[in-house]
Amino acid sequence: QVQLVESGGGLVQPGGSLRLSCAASGSVATFYFMGWDRQVPGKQRELVATISSTGSANYADFVKGRFTISRDNAKNTVYLQMNSLKSEDTAVYYCYGQTAIVTFWGQGTQVTIAS
Repeated sequence: QVQLVESGGGLVQPGGSLRLSCAASGSVATFYFMGWDRQVPGKQRELVATISSTGSANYADFVKGRFTISRDNAKNTVYLQMNSLKSEDTAVYYCYGQTAIVTFWGQGTQVTIAS
């Protein structure tokens, strides 16, 4: 079956940087869209960034200018470069890959911003 696995989460000081990766495995063609959501316990899951198969990216307002999404179609992998991190960026980050009819989700990776 198709699986997406995130990596790169951890504990980072405010103002620091972190890069998340998400690699897909299984019998899949190139996803039309890949991206990242995040969720804090007790709050609604929210979109962070998306990127099309041709490299067109969109970002939530709260990460514009700080985060950069990219993808490697040959490796079926999506990345999220996170700079100028704030305490409010603390969340579980989930990646996804979208086909024409179904969206696959990773298991999530914890990102904690603290001194």
